[in-house]
Amino acid sequence: MQITLIAIGKTDKAELEELILVYAKRLQHYIKFEFRIIPDIKNSKNLSEAQQKEKEGELIMAQLQPTDTLILLDEKGKQYTSMDFADFLQKKMNSGIKNLVLVIGGPYGFSEAVYAKCSGKISLSKMTFSHQMVRLFLVEQIYRGFTILRNEPYHHN
Repeated sequence: MQITLIAIGKTDKAELEELILVYAKRLQHYIKFEFRIIPDIKNSKNLSEAQQKEKEGELIMAQLQPTDTLILLDEKGKQYTSMDFADFLQKKMNSGIKNLVLVIGGPYGFSEAVYAKCSGKISLSKMTFSHQMVRLFLVEQIYRGFTILRNEPYHHN
């Protein structure tokens, strides 16, 4: 299985980018991992929320293959403990899917087309985080999940 993380917009903090890269590199020991950035929509200030979600949705959908399993990072998604998230990852691997695609959307969420295509939604917390912080948290949790699955000493109960 491969995991692909897609996010809208670049990270403007070099420190966050460095940390994301640290965990992305660590993940390569466990699974094929790819991080893709979809550039911010140009002239988004001239668009309504709905128009921005539609344009972002088109860009997200263009990144997907028909066989991809799409999971959205969404405030209304299911919350997991780190142990439960590791189980989630194991179940996805056991199911034989080729590419698990996790998407961090833009500031207004996702278009209806993206919601219709997704197989599930995950929420990292009831709190709101910047989209840039969510990238780091998610990559770290994927890494943590694989260390849990391998019984490595990174995670402590």
